[in-house]
Amino acid sequence: MPKRLTIEDFAVLRGPLESGRQGLGSLGGTLLIFIFLQAILFLLEYYVGGYSLFPNNEKIIMVHLWITLVLIIFSIIYSIPAIYLKSQKLQYFLVLLVSQNVGTVSLYLLVMFLIGTEEAGINADEKLLIMIAQLIILFGFLVFVATFIRLYILLRKGHYRKGSKNDVRRGKFETKSYIPIAILGSIGLVFVIQYLIRKSYIANLEILVVVIIGITIIYTMLFILPEQLVILYCKFRFKSFNFNRRGYLESED
Repeated sequence: MPKRLTIEDFAVLRGPLESGRQGLGSLGGTLLIFIFLQAILFLLEYYVGGYSLFPNNEKIIMVHLWITLVLIIFSIIYSIPAIYLKSQKLQYFLVLLVSQNVGTVSLYLLVMFLIGTEEAGINADEKLLIMIAQLIILFGFLVFVATFIRLYILLRKGHYRKGSKNDVRRGKFETKSYIPIAILGSIGLVFVIQYLIRKSYIANLEILVVVIIGITIIYTMLFILPEQLVILYCKFRFKSFNFNRRGYLESED
């Protein structure tokens, strides 16, 4: 982010901190909840992966196991008030990592392992499974980039300034501005699903529904990631995006 953007340009992003939705205690509670979510999703991933034809699934599961264990350990540590009061930036960064691990990485692996099971009816070779995996990643990357560019343009135009006319009209404006990105994500989802159906790769309707829901959640998480990153940036750049030792939000710079 360019230095010429000031605290006023990011003021609206401070709202969740002011309301307490992203307060230190709330984030600590969120980390505790995500401990169980990560464990549950990994168990599902491990179970489905055992029946999947997806290449190198055992190695992938093992690597993700260690990543998840590390995140769970740090989640426990940073849910303790004495810890997160001293390193709240790391706490927010950890929440970002954990949420993406649950909503993006775990679901992505679960979706790919499901597609690779015999029950899905694909009976595909490794090249096809890898191609499907790459397609999902490609459209997810495009959603992330498009969302980041959109957010940057809004910041430059002052749509995240508090008290401005643009801020008053923000709800209406953002609803319209979501349309291109929603279309992009929908195109990616439809393209992948249509490809699978046209080739009769997924014969199990239940698995197809789970795959669609999973990819939708993945793209949604990638959609909110840019704003999470910008808030993290603001925490490092602006004192007023942080809390004091008593847990109160610092005054605006």
